[in-house]
This record gives sequence, C-alpha cells and structure tokens, in this order.
Amino acid sequence: MKLAVVGGGSTYTPELIDGFARLRDTLPIEELVLVDPAADRLELVGGLARRIFAKQDHTGKITTTTDLDAGVADADAVLLQLRVGGQAARNQDETWPLECGCVGQETTGAGGLAKALRTVPVVLDIAERVRRTNPDAWIIDFTNPVGIVTRALLQAGHKAVGLCNVAIGFQRKFARLLEVEPGQVHLDHVGLNHLTWELGVRLGGPDGENVLPKLLAEHGDTIADDLRMDRRIVDRLGVVPSYYLRYFYAHDEVVRELGTKPSRAAEVAAMEKELLAMYGDPTLDEKPELLAKRGGAFYSEAAVDLAASLLGNGGSPVQVVNTYNKGTLPFLPDDAVIEVQARVGHDGATPLAVPALDPLYAGLIANVTAYEDLALEAALRGGRDRVFKALLAHPLIGQFDYAEGLTDRLIAHNREHLAWA
Repeated sequence: MKLAVVGGGSTYTPELIDGFARLRDTLPIEELVLVDPAADRLELVGGLARRIFAKQDHTGKITTTTDLDAGVADADAVLLQLRVGGQAARNQDETWPLECGCVGQETTGAGGLAKALRTVPVVLDIAERVRRTNPDAWIIDFTNPVGIVTRALLQAGHKAVGLCNVAIGFQRKFARLLEVEPGQVHLDHVGLNHLTWELGVRLGGPDGENVLPKLLAEHGDTIADDLRMDRRIVDRLGVVPSYYLRYFYAHDEVVRELGTKPSRAAEVAAMEKELLAMYGDPTLDEKPELLAKRGGAFYSEAAVDLAASLLGNGGSPVQVVNTYNKGTLPFLPDDAVIEVQARVGHDGATPLAVPALDPLYAGLIANVTAYEDLALEAALRGGRDRVFKALLAHPLIGQFDYAEGLTDRLIAHNREHLAWA
C-alpha cells in the first residue's frame, strides 16, 4: 500500500507519522511519500519521520519529494494538508477582518472566505494531477475550510472525503470523562464542518444509551471551559457545540478579545520555528510534546481509520466525515457537504440518518450552507461581486457596509493568490 501526503513538510506531519507507526496493523503502509514544495522543511520533517518509523520497528519506506506528479504516482490514497500562503496568509486572515469589527479567523467569516479563495484552485489542480496518475486513488482532505474544499472536489468528480479532528477530539474527551474506551462512545454529531453540535453521546453504538445529560450535569464546567464558552450557553442548549460556535454565540466578545493579543497565526509561527529546530535534531525519534500545542490532536488516528476503511483494509465501519448530504438534512440540497456520522467503505461514505433538527440549528446550518454555495462560486469563477455576495451572505457579516469594506481588504491582501485579481 502506498500513501502520499501533500503538504508533507507541515509541522503537523510527525503527528500523522506517529499514528501510521502505532496503527500499522490497521493501515499496513509499504511506502509513504511526503510531498511539499518547501525542500528545507521537507528534509527536516522527513528525517524525523524515518526515525519515528525506525524506533517503532515499522518496515515501511518513507521518501520525500518536491515533485507532486512523482509523489502521487501509483498512490492508493492521497492526504491533503496544505496551507496556501503559509502562516503569513493566515495571519492576515486573522487580522484585517478586525478592522471592520468582524471576527478574524482562518476557517470562518471573511478570513475563512479568503482561505477558500486561495485554496480551492490549488487543491483542484492537485486532484486533477492525481486523477491523471491514478484515477482510483482516494483523496482525503484535511485542508481547511474542509467543507468547501471537499465540495469542490466532489463536484469535480473526484473520489474524495473530508476529514476534521473535532469529532474524534470530543469522542476522546467524553470517553475520558466517562472512564470508558473511546470505541464505546458514539456521537450524534450533526452540522457542517466547524459548525457542529453533539446532540447525543451514546454508549455502545448509535442505538446506545444517551449519556449526554449525565455528562453535562456532572462535567458541565469542564466541558464549557474547554469550549471557552459560558456554561449557561451549554446548559441552555442542552447539547455540546463545537468550539467554532463561539464565533457565532459570542461574536462581539471574541472580536474584543482578539484585538488585545497576538494572532493565533503569530503564535503558531513561533511554535513552528521551535518545532523545526527540534526536528533537525538527529537524536529525536518521537513526536515532541510541544506538537500537542500546535493543534490537530488525534488527526492521525482519524486519518488512519478513514484511509483503512476506504482502502478496504478494516477501519471503523462508522466514522464522522465530510461528504454529500444526499437527503440526510432535508432542508439542504443533496450536493451540500455536511459533517455527520457515515458508513465508510471502499465505495466511499454514506451518511447515517439523523433526527429532525431543531430550527435553532437547522436555520444556522442553512444560512452557512448558502454562504458556502456563494463562496465556492467565488473560488471557482472569481470576481469582486461574487466575493461581496459571499461576504454579505455570511451570518457573521451580513451588513452591506461591512461586506463592502471586507471585500476590498480581502482582495488587497490576497491579490498574489487570486489569478482574476
């Protein structure tokens, strides 16, 4: 089995490598190719990756290349974890929206749209080159904004599934609080990427006992603190929203907070510099503890599980993924991309049925889906007017003057990445 990781020079990659090494019975990789245009980073990450495999007695071969076509040739699956423009572009996404009084964040709001506009054309080009080389290869997208990027891939006819680590993070957290094995915890996880709610936490499987009320009663403070939300929100909802709902439920508070401290991108850039120095140490043969602060917790386990299921090599039969709606949420088009529990196999992902959603959640999901429609149109076709319409449709913006000002700023800060600008 051959896997390729596009964006393999990311500081995330040792987390992925560690998972590949530990879970080799689930996903027996014979060859792993790390692909990245940044040769200097690739050398450091690749060296550590080989040492991690060696320490854990993994016999798979790890190679590195800056040549995308060579790297993905004959791959059974290709994982995408790229960041167009790097942390410098992310820093802009997180700062210029604040000038208009809007949240600055890399996956939602104006910053999220900027990232989508930069990313979708690049990902589609990569996917076309994968298809030319090996049309049977699966594409697993971890690149944000996952929902929009996955929809672009699916609409272009690619064999693609989107992946996020939010659900597996909740599963592990709830299992720890309940003192059970993670495999015993099934989430009623519903929504869009970075716009989800845990409507139930069930023991033993989809039909198991819902212990969410017990979790909230006994561990509500811990859960709310992890979300950085007031416990009153969690208690009033009676469900667990993803961390990203904080941008919607406490928008003005978050804007004020973001204006008083360095951006997350600045923090991550400093962390990456330190991590890369560590990766260059020839005695380091395991992922460093600092990597846990970088983000992406449990990404490797989710990626291994998904790849194993898609390649017919085992893996969990039910996983949380991003895939076509296909009537699952009846108020959305079939070709909207949703994030829910799905049956996953060699034919792809089929969403499981979900209960009828309260209008409190369905309304916001429908609103953000409409924004994502317009965002994808802007990413595919370009043009100031399309950017403006997407911004005006976003529930975190929604005012004419805000959308006008943000449109000008987005184009100004991203001109080098936008062919039409």
